[in-house]
Amino acid sequence: GSKTLDELNRNSPFKPVFFSVDSADLDDLGRQVATANAEVIRKNPSWVITIEGHCDERGTAEYNLALGDRRAIAVKTFLVSLGIPPDRIRTISYGKEFPFDPGKSDDAFSKNRRGHFVITSN
Repeated sequence: GSKTLDELNRNSPFKPVFFSVDSADLDDLGRQVATANAEVIRKNPSWVITIEGHCDERGTAEYNLALGDRRAIAVKTFLVSLGIPPDRIRTISYGKEFPFDPGKSDDAFSKNRRGHFVITSN
């Protein structure tokens, strides 16, 4: 397409997959969201996606880096199970370094526990 990566990601066709506290398991809603994201990946065969694993701020940096890694890999594993080629999906963990909501409430924390989809090549 004619759109830049910045433009694509600013109006991202992807929704984040959210996780419960201390969990790297996809729940029913997480699987629904990931399945919808897989359809978008399928329709754009040139895209390479990076799944960023993010955590809320509770726990140590090391703990959250490991948890973010597990979250990103869990999303990738699920996408691969739906037939997305593994070489089109990269994973990275940001732990708690880049919260989407800097608030201290449970609501803010819940937004930060996520697998975030970024288009890294189109």
